[in-house]
Amino acid sequence: MRLSELSGKEIVDVNRAERLGILGQTDLEIDETGQITTLIIPSVKWFGLLRNGSEIRVPWDHIKKIGADMVIIDFQEGLSKNGEHMDG
Repeated sequence: MRLSELSGKEIVDVNRAERLGILGQTDLEIDETGQITTLIIPSVKWFGLLRNGSEIRVPWDHIKKIGADMVIIDFQEGLSKNGEHMDG
């Protein structure tokens, strides 16, 4: 799959049934072989204003399904938010 095919898809957490963002508004971490390792999703609050520069980091292996309109992720408790361990 090409990066251009991912752009514009909504990122949805299967556990919380929550929309986290849209690919294209996220950053990607890419390893030396060109593989995507992490999605970095900026946290957005009401009216699209950024919340203190916080971000959610989702490892690529937590992606469960890429559909026509959405990317379904399994965002488990304890994944990093701004590089810190989350308590839940």
